[in-house]
Parts: sequence; C-alpha cells; structure tokens
Amino acid sequence: MAEHYAALGVDRDASFDDIKKAYRRLARTLHPDVNPDPKAQEEFKDITTAYEVLSDPQKRQTYDMGGDPLSQGGGGQNFGFGDIMDAFFGGGGSRGPRPRMRQGQDALIGLEVSLEEACFGTERDVTVETAVLCAQCSGSGCREGGRPTTCDICKGRGEVQHVTRSFLGQMMTSRPCGSCSGYGSVIKDPCRECAGDGRIRARKTIHVKVPAGVETGNRIQMSGQGEVGAGGGPAGDLFVEMVEIPHENLQREGNTLHLFVDIPMTSAALGCKVDVPTLDGERTIEIKPGVQTGEVITLKDLGVTRLRGGGRGDLVVHINVLTPQKMRKEEEELLAKLAELRGESGSTVKVHGRSDKESDHGLFSKFRGAFQR
Repeated sequence: MAEHYAALGVDRDASFDDIKKAYRRLARTLHPDVNPDPKAQEEFKDITTAYEVLSDPQKRQTYDMGGDPLSQGGGGQNFGFGDIMDAFFGGGGSRGPRPRMRQGQDALIGLEVSLEEACFGTERDVTVETAVLCAQCSGSGCREGGRPTTCDICKGRGEVQHVTRSFLGQMMTSRPCGSCSGYGSVIKDPCRECAGDGRIRARKTIHVKVPAGVETGNRIQMSGQGEVGAGGGPAGDLFVEMVEIPHENLQREGNTLHLFVDIPMTSAALGCKVDVPTLDGERTIEIKPGVQTGEVITLKDLGVTRLRGGGRGDLVVHINVLTPQKMRKEEEELLAKLAELRGESGSTVKVHGRSDKESDHGLFSKFRGAFQR
C-alpha cells in the first residue's frame, strides 16, 4: 500500500504541497527528454502514476483504504497540465537568440548652482562614475583575437525545444538555452578586464553648459553620456538636474527677485538713499519722504533671465519701517515735542477698516473688479 508514497519519497501523511514538490523534483531528472536511460523512463512512469493518485483526495483515500483508485473511472482527469508545464518549462514560448549588445541605462546627477549662475548661465566640468566601453576588448567581451562561437547545444538558435508526452498528448515547448543564456553563442575566452561584459565601471569628466534662467528641478539632457550598454551597446542619456543654492539676500520667485530693506523711522520720514545688492552689483535707490512699511520699489530688468523668450524679470525692493523700541530720555523728549508740533497724540489715533489713501470709490471698485473676474 505504500508503493506510491515510496515512489515519490514522501510520508503517508505528506501534504499536497509536499507531494507536488517531490514530483517536480524527480520529474526534472527522470523525464525521457532529460534522461534517456530506459530505467529512468520506467521510474518516470511510476512517479507520474503516483502523483496522479496522491494528488487527488478521492483517489488517495481509495488507495489508502486498499482499493484500486485507477479502476474507478478517474482516468487521470484531475492530473494538472499546469503542474507538468511548471515542472519542466516554466511557461515556454519561442524567443530566438537575444543580442549581446544592448542599450545602456540613462543616468541622473544633481548639480548645485548659485543664483548668479542660474541667472546668467555657466559652464561646469562634472565627474561621474558610470559604465564605459572596455578599452581592452572594445566591447566584444572576448580576449584579444577571440570572438564568440556558436553554441553547441542550441546551434545558434538561443533556445531549446522539448517534447512532452503525457496522458494529455504530446506537446512541444521552447525555453532559453541554458548553455549560452539565450545568446546563441558563447564566449569561451572572455576579456580579463570586463569578464566578457564589454564594459567596466570608471570615472569620467563631462563638460556641462548651464543655460541662463534655470532653476531647481530643471534638467539638462546630454545624449549618449549615460551608461554604455552591455556588449558595447550604445550609451543611454545623462540628465543633469539643477539644485539652486539660496542667495544670502535675494529671494527668487520665478523670474522675479525680492529684497527686503529695513529703514529707520527717521529715514522713512525724511527720505534717504540706500545702496542695495543686485545680481549686477550695487544699485542706489531713493527712498521718498513718508515711505510706509509694505511699500515696494521695483527695479526693472534686474531679476532673473527668462529661460525661454529672453529678457529678465524685475527686482522688487520691499520697505520695512523700523519703530524704535528703546530710546534715551533726550530722544523721547524730542519725539514728544515733534508730536506736539504736529498735533499728534493718543486722542488723534483713528480706527477704521481701510487706509486713508483709499477712497470709497477706489475701495468699491476693487470689490466690483473682483466679482467681474
């Protein structure tokens, strides 16, 4: 009663998965296409019958009770076709020889640039580590004077065919040749430098031209500067991604630059001239008397160069009036005298919902314009 279990080398309480694994393991060595020995063919028939019985719960129960499971009309209808295919071929399908030379991968590196470089453009030499053509074999993968030879197993087809005979009939499938890995040829004397791959890892320097107007996230595509493909195949592309370093004073918003200037209260009241930094050097701006916090002065064409379309954006100077928090007694007396002369005191403070500079007409015009957009 234990012949079928013994044929597969499993215990009587073996699970379905254990039985399936045992059958697959034995079938790979005993199948007639793999092992032409007549004794192996007989053993293959035995394990096939054993699997047919033990993989079917009803037949297995009949067998364990001492009956003949194959005389009850089973006829093998539950014997898995997929199990046979998985055991031998893992799918199959004609492929043909695949080329040794393949397209290389693209590469991506980051490049830090200053705001000035982003605005006006620059040129840089960058060093990258990548796959380059093997100089020893020029990408062939063979030692000097050698070349790939036709595979003796698949005869250059890159695949081998198998005929499967079972109770379902005869089927032919194809799979990549294990001897040449599907190439159809073998390198018997590979290059010592690249071990037959046709490429090696190395560092190389690339000259990069950064156009004016780039910003963080922009990428420069350099065709053919990526990794060389296996077998000396064409190189992929190199993408250089911009990373803009923040400026000490200037803040960028698209093509517009922003600068914030703190003005003492007295300078705001009397007016003054201030030297401000720009990407084109220092510029002197005139602060008119009575300037208020939040007012801006726009310097045309001193912003960032437009990446497409030419021209430059503006530099916007934001004014912030500083009110003194600590004053000497003399300063307080002077301010008190000034307030008295101007008729300004706590009782003259106005509370309202809009600036005095906005007329009723101007305020409601803004509301009307907002709803008309």
